[in-house]
Amino acid sequence: SISYSSAIESAATPDTSPHLSDFAARVQREASRRGFTEALRQVVLGDGATWIWNTATELFPQATQILDRFHAKEHLGEVGKVIYGDRPEGKAWIDARCEELDEGHLKSLVHALRSHIGQHKEARECIQYIWRNRRRMRYPQFEKQGFCTSTGVVESGCKIVVGTRLKRAGMHWTVKGANAIIALRCSKLSGRFQDFWERRSERKQVAA
Repeated sequence: SISYSSAIESAATPDTSPHLSDFAARVQREASRRGFTEALRQVVLGDGATWIWNTATELFPQATQILDRFHAKEHLGEVGKVIYGDRPEGKAWIDARCEELDEGHLKSLVHALRSHIGQHKEARECIQYIWRNRRRMRYPQFEKQGFCTSTGVVESGCKIVVGTRLKRAGMHWTVKGANAIIALRCSKLSGRFQDFWERRSERKQVAA
């Protein structure tokens, strides 16, 4: 099943702080609520941002980290367009590189990119990207283990749960107001609407 938890908040934490960032604390709460921390197999998917992997490593050091395959292919597509422009051979090159990615042939993929690093810095940057994430790009192995390799559900959630409610024509929000609506919407779509109001009532009683 799918559950949602979202807010406009910071994922940054000072190096000297012993506390989690607001975002990391939210992830930890949701993981605990869903039983993720007790799962025999833990998987964290991300789009390649370093801060995501840092948060995942801090919270779930035993989890398998997987780079979203679509984002990896997007990088290859961008490099292919830089190298070949709109020429037909560009599509063939991109398709070949994506096939190497799917089949786990990262050495062949890097070799094909290396021949272009002299003229295109994007090829060099892509090689560095692959090297940093090589253990997160073992897609054939992940598939054999039954792991999902796409963050599509997350991308869809961002659009449907948050975007369609907050980004309508003429809408303007304060952070406080937006977070209040997001909390309600996430609770409703996660089947926790009644729990939300009960917790809110309890907090009011304590404050009184």
